[in-house]
Amino acid sequence: MFKTAVFGASGYAGGELVRILDDHEAFDLVHLGAHSQEGSRLADVHPQLSSGDRLLGSNDPDSVDHLDVAFLALPHGASAEVGKALRQRGVVVVDLGSDYRLDTESRYQEAYGSPHPYPDELSQWVFGLPELFDVKGAQAIASPGCYPTAVLLAAAPLLEAGLASAEGMVADCLSGVSGAGRAVKAELTFGAVDEGVRAYGVTTHRHRPEIEMALDARLGGQHRVVFTPHLVPMQRGILATVTLVGECSTEDARRCLADFYADAPFVDVIDQPPQTRWVVGSNRALVTAFSDERTGRLIALCAIDNLLKGAAGQAVQAANVALGLEETAGLAQSGWMP
Repeated sequence: MFKTAVFGASGYAGGELVRILDDHEAFDLVHLGAHSQEGSRLADVHPQLSSGDRLLGSNDPDSVDHLDVAFLALPHGASAEVGKALRQRGVVVVDLGSDYRLDTESRYQEAYGSPHPYPDELSQWVFGLPELFDVKGAQAIASPGCYPTAVLLAAAPLLEAGLASAEGMVADCLSGVSGAGRAVKAELTFGAVDEGVRAYGVTTHRHRPEIEMALDARLGGQHRVVFTPHLVPMQRGILATVTLVGECSTEDARRCLADFYADAPFVDVIDQPPQTRWVVGSNRALVTAFSDERTGRLIALCAIDNLLKGAAGQAVQAANVALGLEETAGLAQSGWMP
């Protein structure tokens, strides 16, 4: 078994990692790290999880020895030092955060408005979307954000096949509140979120450069995407609606998706608009496409659970592949809501 740690175990994604890894036959979860909750019992922050008497330790990588694998579920800016230190120790690291997702310092600067603390490290990390990028044998994996995951799964196969053009690509996305993390914020309280939908990060969201980077890396060239995220009053789930220029038929678009994902165990191509409730609790992605012949556009859609295929589940999926395990090991392929 691989001796494994979760740094940032007190957050939403961290809790999902603990739940998955506890039931995974290949991982021995030996350390749970936390920051403000250090010293608390697991049950104090995640009462839904078993073995709640385990204590949360430090997020300092020097506090734990003899690790094989580490998952970092830390806020932006908190995983750069931890990830670098663990990688240099030979630990396989999967970072769910944003510190190593972008491939150049200029992209990082554009997304976050500040220089990267370790720009030479960026080239050492693999973008951890297994359906689109090769993570076999990877030692340092930067797990994609939830929005980029949904947008890329919907659009990339159609663009790669030449059935659509990325010129004028528009991605409108809806997310549940858990996508913003567990930190207490006034704009995320029940009274601020219930009975309303709002756009945020319009033209400035940090996931736009990440989507563009992944398209550049997969398809070549330079891509520009109009990306607008929206917050909706639900706990979890993401729906991406991507509009592309393309005049192929609905049947051809869906055939392209089905062929592309024929060997992808977590992606299902369906013939109706996907609902987020159908993927909650699973590492599943539901994708489809529709041709709007009147306007010469393709509408590609993808639904995922933002905490699983968009975070913890995808991180374990990438680790499975990197370590030579069965890709589906420990991960649910079916949602639990009708």
